[in-house]
Amino acid sequence: MDEVSDESPWLPAILAIDFGHRLIQDGTLSLFLVCLIFSCYFLFGSWLDLALVSVAVGLKSVGSLASWIHDSASAHVSLASASALLAAWLIFNTVRSSFTSRDDIPWNGPEMPYLIPCRTMHSRQVPKKHSFSYSYLVVGTPVGYSGNVNGIVSVDVQEQARSRQPGARIPKGWFDVDAADCLQRGYGEVGLRGKLDGYLKSQDIDPSDYPHAYLITVPRFLGYHFNPVAFWYLYSSDKVLSAIVLDVNNTFDERRTYLVLRAFPRQADTASASNGAAQSRITASWPKDFHVSPFNSRKGTYSLLASDPLGPDMKGFHGLDVTINLASSAGHPKFFARLFSEGEAVDPSRMSAMQTLRFLLGWCWVGFATFPRIIRQAAALFLKHKLHVWYRPEPLKTTQGRHADRVEKDLEHVFRRYLRHLVQQSPKALSVRYLSSGIPSLDSEVFKSSAAADQPGAAEQFEIRILTPVFYSRFAQYAHDFEGIFSELTENGTVWVDKPHLLPGIFLKKASSPLQTSSLTDFAGFKAIQRLRRRPEKIPQAPTTSADPLRPTSRAIDIRDFRISSMDAYVLGQDDGSLIATYRAAVLRVLIADRFLMGQTGLVKTVEFLGHAGLAWTLVSLMMRKMR
Repeated sequence: MDEVSDESPWLPAILAIDFGHRLIQDGTLSLFLVCLIFSCYFLFGSWLDLALVSVAVGLKSVGSLASWIHDSASAHVSLASASALLAAWLIFNTVRSSFTSRDDIPWNGPEMPYLIPCRTMHSRQVPKKHSFSYSYLVVGTPVGYSGNVNGIVSVDVQEQARSRQPGARIPKGWFDVDAADCLQRGYGEVGLRGKLDGYLKSQDIDPSDYPHAYLITVPRFLGYHFNPVAFWYLYSSDKVLSAIVLDVNNTFDERRTYLVLRAFPRQADTASASNGAAQSRITASWPKDFHVSPFNSRKGTYSLLASDPLGPDMKGFHGLDVTINLASSAGHPKFFARLFSEGEAVDPSRMSAMQTLRFLLGWCWVGFATFPRIIRQAAALFLKHKLHVWYRPEPLKTTQGRHADRVEKDLEHVFRRYLRHLVQQSPKALSVRYLSSGIPSLDSEVFKSSAAADQPGAAEQFEIRILTPVFYSRFAQYAHDFEGIFSELTENGTVWVDKPHLLPGIFLKKASSPLQTSSLTDFAGFKAIQRLRRRPEKIPQAPTTSADPLRPTSRAIDIRDFRISSMDAYVLGQDDGSLIATYRAAVLRVLIADRFLMGQTGLVKTVEFLGHAGLAWTLVSLMMRKMR
């Protein structure tokens, strides 16, 4: 090897041969370990494994790398170049406004988008007094507008937006309002107006009753978005504030939308006739049915006092002022929150490059600080004031559940196909409307049995609505469909059905199928599923008062001898290896988490990551030791 030049193309091959020769000389154990590790990489490896190996090599060579950085002038040049590129990128994105400001569609409606610096105040009255306030930034935009304002604020801009010039692209601004983040999750392609019209129709309200609307919401900044509440101000054809839609999000990634109608129609007429003599307001109250804070139960009453931000005839922005009060079931004040303008709203179309840079430096951090601020105040309530923590109940039918994780998405795909199969095989004439949970832009689907297809007029129609993505992982834990669907419906509240008496026509009581596979991997995987499977624990129900703590319950031991579930048998019967592998992996993760990791599938991924990291470290250690 001494005669081979460092620039020789044969050097890598010679090094590999030398490495193998040393392994053979060292003994069969090292050779076996390396072969085993390489086999695992070839069979189960991914880009993550490649990244972990690279990190392991870097850590093993950290001494050489540090010496190179210390001694090498090129390292300092690289660092300076990276800093210069970052500065150039910031400057370019700041001055690009003069080149990228354009509208997707011409806008002739009232008002334009505004940047609205605000302050939010929170004050708790009982059981302990606690108050705080902090700066806040929202964007106001007319609903129906679409475009990019001066490169600063963009609304309803898709990556390849519609344009008067074919192929032209409208870039997003620094602060972006995306319709996909509002109301029903997903469906951003319909725009803000389409989302609003769809919601109003779901509430049996004609969208033409509110032809004008103005949205005030937290925008995305650099792709990040956390929005506790958004306000949709709805105006009549006379441009009189007539209703407000509140889009409320909690820290558990759940969403509840409230429609608040103006309670004083005569006052609205008077305000319209007075031509701006007094600023119109909306006052209303409604029962609380959404778990927002872990320090409040799901009971009580909300009340709202909101001023019209646009004023008479929707001319000019007059400031934001919204107050929400929470009262207990007995009517005692508990908590209030207020959001109000602090200073003048900023018209992005009139901002120069220097004003834009100054505004970005002053407000770019606010959106990222919202969630940490919430966590900080929650810690103060729990650690300092010792407030009772309420168990988070599963969402109700009127609430949008959290986003599904990767395992739940995989199981939803299988459950949808399985439900379609069950309905089609049903001997009864049934038409089932299925609505999933946690997967944005996934449409509802109607399944019909063969009997319903032959006799469409005689088909009985009903709806199965999944309320939370946890249903999919829980349903996969049951060995019997009939037991699973009725337990989740009556005991755990993870699914809602409008006609439960029709469920036996789909989820039939039948014996479990024997395990039959044509693959050793499938046999081992589903045999493990069979051994690990057990009935999931009942979801604890929230107590009615803080004086009634949850009593720990022991899991009942199921002495039945299970085979595989009917859904397992359905999947194994499909001629789709990818589907079988995905389902097998998802169910195994759920069952392993249930048995050993407190039901947290995220911990399973952590364990898998640590296993891959250990494998990468072992491989690199063996290779580098043998090459010395």
